[in-house]
Amino acid sequence: MPAAGDAPPPAKAVVEDIYGFLRVLDDGTVLRSSEGPEFCPAAFPGTHPSVQWKEAVYDKAKNLRVRMYKPSSSSSSSSTAAGNNGKKKLPVLVHFHGGGFCLGSCAWANVHAFCLRLAADAAAVVLSAGYRLAPEHRLPAAFDDGVAFLRWLRDQQSPAADGWLADAADFGRVFVTVDSVGGTIAHHLAARAGLAAAAVTKHGEPGPNDIDPVAVQGYVLLMPFFGGVRRTRSEAECPAEVLLNLDLFDRFWRLSLPAGATRDHPAANPFGPDSPGLAAADLRPVLVVAGGLDMMRDRAVDYAERLAAMGKPVELAEFAGEPHGFYTLDPGSEATGELIGLVRRFVRSCCAAAPKG
Repeated sequence: MPAAGDAPPPAKAVVEDIYGFLRVLDDGTVLRSSEGPEFCPAAFPGTHPSVQWKEAVYDKAKNLRVRMYKPSSSSSSSSTAAGNNGKKKLPVLVHFHGGGFCLGSCAWANVHAFCLRLAADAAAVVLSAGYRLAPEHRLPAAFDDGVAFLRWLRDQQSPAADGWLADAADFGRVFVTVDSVGGTIAHHLAARAGLAAAAVTKHGEPGPNDIDPVAVQGYVLLMPFFGGVRRTRSEAECPAEVLLNLDLFDRFWRLSLPAGATRDHPAANPFGPDSPGLAAADLRPVLVVAGGLDMMRDRAVDYAERLAAMGKPVELAEFAGEPHGFYTLDPGSEATGELIGLVRRFVRSCCAAAPKG
């Protein structure tokens, strides 16, 4: 104990603060609030009359969880694949939540409500997977967790796996359908798999199984969270007073990128100076969704346009009057219903175009 009259130790200063929900002190200590952020109210419905759900741990060492959602048998009549028990099986939508790599959970009420509706309205099995958060786990930790989850999904096809999922899931129709930074994870999964597939085609050698553990049929990037040193017009014009503003997104990048990295790091900028070229990559079909009021709008549009210029199978859809993450801000809205309808049509078109057998 300090002697009488000694000055108390200096208070630790807060060097990063995200609305009080995440604070980083000058000694590196990370403090997280137990309450969800104000843009994640708990008033959303936690159940759906035609959807069953449960949780599982997909990585025990890291305590990473997944929430699994499946429509009841009465809501799956549009499926075409049937299992051995005669029940029609459904496409699988792998979902990674948003939150700037620093916040978020598959258990947040708004993420849960969106996944309930996505499973019901898209007639699909939805797997909402968690991943390690920054700054405790800086990138590429989240990307590695995405690969780990696909490995777990591959293992669910085993006869010894949990029948709750295998009973409903068509593992031949897997799609990665993701939100915000989940779109960044999806891009890196797609790029890894596409570049590995191109290498196999070129050299005739089998690729490593952990790079593409599941044959993903397509990717849906909902308002992907990309970065870059150069400001886009939609970034520069973003009002400072809105909740999801440029300063907040800059803080997310400072906390999640490797220490000392700029926003042109390959983890943030898919077309940065050190990012791998995608021209030769064998990419699966991609649907990019942009919001007209989203600060990330220009980056999403640029991403889709660049892929299209390379001849990649990409579709761009823009919701003109919607802000970033409108589908989780209001999962029950008409616009969210339109978005899910778009996802369902994309999945159907990819499945129809896929080679049989």
